Amino acid sequence: MADARRTTELSKIRNIGIIAHIDAGKTTTTERILYYTGKTYKIGDIDEGTTVMDWMEEERKRGITIVSAATTTYWKDHRINIIDTPGHVDFTAEVERSLRVLDGGITVLDAEEGVQSQSETVWRQADKYKVPRICFVNKMDKIGADFFATVKSIEDRLGANPAIMVLPIGVESTFKGVYDLLNRKSIIWTGEELGAKFAVTDEVPQDLKDKIEKYRNLLVEKIAETDDALLEKYLANEIPSAQELKKALRKAVVGYKLVPIFAGSSLRNKGVQPLLDGVVDYLPSPVDLGQVKGINPKTNTEEIRKLTPDEPMCGLAFKIQNDPHVGKLTYFRIYSGTISSGTYTYNSTKGRKERIGRLLLMHSNQREEIKEGEAGEIVAIVGLKETGTGDTLCDELNPIILEKISFPEPVISLAIEPKTKSDQEKLGYALKRLMDEDPTFHVKTNHETGQTIIAGVGELQLEVKVNTMKSDFGVDARVGNPQVAYKETIAKTAEGEGKYIRQSGGRGQYGHCLLRVEPKPRGEGFEFVNAIKGGAIPSEFVTSIEKGVKETMENGILLGYPMVDMTVTVYDGSYHEVDSSDIAFKIAASQALQAATRKAGLTLLEPIMKVEVTTPSEFMGDVIGDLSAKRAQISGTEERSRATIILAMVPLSELSGYATTLRSMSKGRASYYMEPSHYEGVPKNIQEQMLAKSTFTGRISAQ
Repeated sequence: MADARRTTELSKIRNIGIIAHIDAGKTTTTERILYYTGKTYKIGDIDEGTTVMDWMEEERKRGITIVSAATTTYWKDHRINIIDTPGHVDFTAEVERSLRVLDGGITVLDAEEGVQSQSETVWRQADKYKVPRICFVNKMDKIGADFFATVKSIEDRLGANPAIMVLPIGVESTFKGVYDLLNRKSIIWTGEELGAKFAVTDEVPQDLKDKIEKYRNLLVEKIAETDDALLEKYLANEIPSAQELKKALRKAVVGYKLVPIFAGSSLRNKGVQPLLDGVVDYLPSPVDLGQVKGINPKTNTEEIRKLTPDEPMCGLAFKIQNDPHVGKLTYFRIYSGTISSGTYTYNSTKGRKERIGRLLLMHSNQREEIKEGEAGEIVAIVGLKETGTGDTLCDELNPIILEKISFPEPVISLAIEPKTKSDQEKLGYALKRLMDEDPTFHVKTNHETGQTIIAGVGELQLEVKVNTMKSDFGVDARVGNPQVAYKETIAKTAEGEGKYIRQSGGRGQYGHCLLRVEPKPRGEGFEFVNAIKGGAIPSEFVTSIEKGVKETMENGILLGYPMVDMTVTVYDGSYHEVDSSDIAFKIAASQALQAATRKAGLTLLEPIMKVEVTTPSEFMGDVIGDLSAKRAQISGTEERSRATIILAMVPLSELSGYATTLRSMSKGRASYYMEPSHYEGVPKNIQEQMLAKSTFTGRISAQ
């Protein structure tokens, strides 16, 4: 194994991820890939809790993927590094960070459901990081499976340009294989057992004859349009060879112009081998991508690294995992150069040196120790103390900072209290470890009540974290009800003054500053600007002002929720040679911010969820009526197979207990899916009700 690993050329490495909506068959597909590539000798089953990639207790219990798992396998002398990512929206951070370091992806879709909400979300995430993809239309054996409707939804909802590579032979219970359009071959699986045998023949299924000609010509035309030399040939009525078409298609996939579409049924062991051929033939290697860009922290200029072992080392830490056997594991994608165990590396994001203890190749939760890793590989590092998700590690003499990973904001929180004194200590340790692992999981202390508040992007995520605390860290804690994570902001520009003077015998306290607050567009966060001229306030005290502003914003002014989307500028003030101090300026900054925001129209923001309800048509009216009563904005409806899909934007505060409401309204036949979309202002009447009920003492009155 280790020898094979070393002899794989860079052009024969594929770093791929498998991404999909929940229940599209992602983990089942991965299990088949591992079996057919000889990585495992038996196929794991989700229902039995024996899958290789879902190894966590929580995953097996729930039958879903929670953390991304990495593995390495081989197919036709190519090395494939696979990351299996979660499909549930609450674990979207896992998808985000995996996509950031992948070269290519397989999007798995359910042949009956077509493109679903989470499929759209992960597709947009992959677009953000420019990840070329191929699609696998899974569950072709399912009742209601419709290959062409799914391809149409790929075109319409994802805006992709699909290149249909295969046509299904049979559908639902008669599905038995696919016709390979490029190579003009029928691939028929005989039986449904694990190692299901398949025959490749030149035979053309009679009922598909016309379709095959139509879709092959369409495929040749689509490929030819992406390549000038082929287009000339095609227009001169010369049919390019399969080899020429393959080469041009690969270029078009890497260049982000076409998305090859395959089909099969992973559960029935059909269609996975042609998909693997598609990964090898069309998804990029590190060589295809050629280079990675970053910023030199010393000069602030753009730098480029070629993705080869002879360049200076650089790579991205994209995931932290606490392993019970080896401690903290840092998953690391090496973009250029080589990395060796027992050596030092430089964390350019934090400006610190770190020692690499051991290097591991991961197969889910199994480990293989290696001495060195090189460009194109994904390894796990043991021994890094300070490196977090999104940090760049590089050669100290050639520093570079690669693009960071962005994560969604928390929308839901709950209070957690340890039951005993010994739990208190364990709780702090457990929360720190869980925060290191998951960048969407936040912890803060409520200064009003002294409670610890944990926050995340969904109830399921928080439930899993609490269970992990109990099972992995032995923390026994009481947990409050989930609360909506509101935010505070301002409506207009205003100014405020803060002056803190104390004289008590001996040395006094003096801090004085003037602040300007300005609203920023939604989602743009906080910016602090130093506009002090002529040394009115020394720079060390400007830093104290910034700290005071940040602390006040964190604790909120209106109802105790964090403040966002504003620029705070310190433009004037004064200081005292002797009496001025860090603390005095922090207090003055807090006073000035409160004074300014009081004039700037304080307002509350609430998280809005994108909701997709799938319901039998007869309940559509009731569902829409109920959503409208929940302040929903209905954005559209669409028919899909035997159901109606209702798309809406709904405030999270209105969705408490929605699963039960929906079940009773539809006699248990409707289901829904939701994910965070954005923040929006709370209507004035609701804000007033919240102010009237609030016990927040740090509050000032809203203007």
